[in-house]
Amino acid sequence: MSAEKPAALDGAPACKTILASSVAKPYVEEVKKGIQQLGRRPKLVGFLANTDPAARMYAEWTGKTFEDTGFSFELREVNKEELEDYIFHANEDDSVDGIMIYFPVFGNRQDQYLQQVVSKDKDVEGLSHVYIQNLYHNVRYLDDTKTNKSILPCTPLALIKILEFLGVYNMVLPYGNRLYGKTVTIINRSEIVGRPLAALLANDGAVVYSFDIDSVQKFTRGEGLKFRHHRVTDVDIKLEDVAQHSDVIITGVPSESYKFPTRLIKDGAVCVNFSTAKNFNMDVKTKASLYVASVGKVTITMLMRNLIRLINNKASKNLV
Repeated sequence: MSAEKPAALDGAPACKTILASSVAKPYVEEVKKGIQQLGRRPKLVGFLANTDPAARMYAEWTGKTFEDTGFSFELREVNKEELEDYIFHANEDDSVDGIMIYFPVFGNRQDQYLQQVVSKDKDVEGLSHVYIQNLYHNVRYLDDTKTNKSILPCTPLALIKILEFLGVYNMVLPYGNRLYGKTVTIINRSEIVGRPLAALLANDGAVVYSFDIDSVQKFTRGEGLKFRHHRVTDVDIKLEDVAQHSDVIITGVPSESYKFPTRLIKDGAVCVNFSTAKNFNMDVKTKASLYVASVGKVTITMLMRNLIRLINNKASKNLV
C-alpha cells in the first residue's frame, strides 16, 4: 500500500495504509534544523522506576531515536520511593533540558502527582497543570505577546498532526475552525490521550463522541464570549448511532481482544489506532479510505519537537 500523502478526499477511494514514519518525516527535519540552530545536543533525561517490560522497551526506543536524531539521552533507573527527589534534582540541573517519566510508577493517583513535580520548563510530555489547563481552555500561548506556544501532550498532538497530514483538516478555513462539519468518534477517554484529544478536536470545530467503558460524552465547541473553548455533555447514545456517520474513527483500547466493528465504519472514513494493540481488523480496508495502524513514531517526534520548543521558550523568557 502507498504511504505517500493522499489526494483530497472525495467519496470513498481504495484504502491507503499510511505509515507513521511518513507523517513524522517533515517534523524530524524540523527538529534537526532546530538542533543545528542551537549549536549543541539538547539533553533529555528519562526516569524509569518500574519493572514493566513495555515501559523499558519504550525507554530504550526513546533513547535510540533521540540519540540518532542528534539529542543527548540519559536513562536514570531509580527506586520509585526516591523518584520525587531525583526529579527535583533534575529540575535544578541546568545541563538537563527535558524530563520524562516512564509510567506506571505507583499505578495510582500518586503518578498524577509525579507528573506535576516535573518543572513545566522541562516537561516534554506536556502534562503540567499549566499546559493541561491551557489545552482545555483553548489557550494556545504562554504569554500575552503570543511568542511562546504552550506545550501539548505528545500523543494527542501526534494524532492532530496525522489528521492534518491526511487532509481531514480543511486548510482553506480559518485557523481554529478547520474541522468544521466533521464528526469524530474516539474509543478512549484516558486523561493522557483520549480526553485531551477530544477537547483539541472540538476546539478546532469538530463534533466529537468520546466512548469510555461505561459512558459517552459529546464534545462541541462553545459559541460566543461565554464559551471560548469546548463544552462537554453526557449523552445516551449507542456506538452504532454515531460511528456510521463519523468522518474519523480513532481507537486506543489497550487490549488485543478489542476490535472495532468494521460494519460500523462509514464508507470512506479515516481510521486511526494509537493503542499498542491492534483495534481494527484487517477488513477495515474494505470500508476506510485511509488507515493508520500505529502512531508511535509521530509521538516520539512530537516529544523531540516539544523539547526544542521548551528550550526556545526558556531562551525567549531570558531575553525579556
